[in-house]
Amino acid sequence: MKYKIGTKEKPLQLKTPPLSSDYTMHVEEKDGKEILVCTVGKTVLHYDMRSIDDLHAMLKQHKDWIELGSADEQKPAKEGTVEAWARSEKNPVGGWYGLKKGLRGRFGMYIPPLMEALGLAEVTHDAKGNKMKAK
Repeated sequence: MKYKIGTKEKPLQLKTPPLSSDYTMHVEEKDGKEILVCTVGKTVLHYDMRSIDDLHAMLKQHKDWIELGSADEQKPAKEGTVEAWARSEKNPVGGWYGLKKGLRGRFGMYIPPLMEALGLAEVTHDAKGNKMKAK
């Protein structure tokens, strides 16, 4: 599915789930494939474009709120969270949706607000322990 996510020149402006930090998201082509480019300050993360549709399908199947559980790549993800699913060998890509070695984590921090902006999910905005569910 085609989404309006923005370009490098005009990226989508987003806020993390606790609404404490700003970041941008846009789509770029890399090695002939569309990827999501997430820019947080000077840090640039890449995620597989299909993560949007795959996560939406998982949320619809789950039918309830699921904790985001964001964590850096070097830290283990809490079981049963969006972050754990985005790293699991059982997800549709058989592993990480993050594409940049060393910066493959934080999926649960940056993809849920994108999905909320696209109208695909609801996300809570508490200081900690945020959750999401499919729309």
